[in-house]
Amino acid sequence: MIRSIKVRLEPNNKQKTALFGSAGVARWAYNWALEQQEANYKKGGTFIKDRELRKRLTALKQNDPNYQWLYQYSNNITKQAIKDACEAYKKFFKGQARKPRFKCKHQSFEISCIVTGTVSYTGSEAFGASTKRE
Repeated sequence: MIRSIKVRLEPNNKQKTALFGSAGVARWAYNWALEQQEANYKKGGTFIKDRELRKRLTALKQNDPNYQWLYQYSNNITKQAIKDACEAYKKFFKGQARKPRFKCKHQSFEISCIVTGTVSYTGSEAFGASTKRE
């Protein structure tokens, strides 16, 4: 049997800053991927796969000092945001969804986090979290 636990985090100020920073990086990566897809499409190119976009972003981080700030955050954040942007474009071209739009700071934006395997914690007091079993 597979069980799930819903966790509601109540972070302190330092943790909130880190979470908002991570959301900002995800939003930036999503918008960057959309911009790359749209520029390519206007030039008459075909769909760029998320793997290629991730390679471009890695090269950009390594070669351009203006993007060094991305090293402060997990690579998984940008990876998932680029995958989400590419998936949105795929659905658009299949006619399953509207054209993807750029995300702005004032919209609700989710960060996906999938944890596989065993997760252990010492109690809800450690993170200020409340749990609910399903």
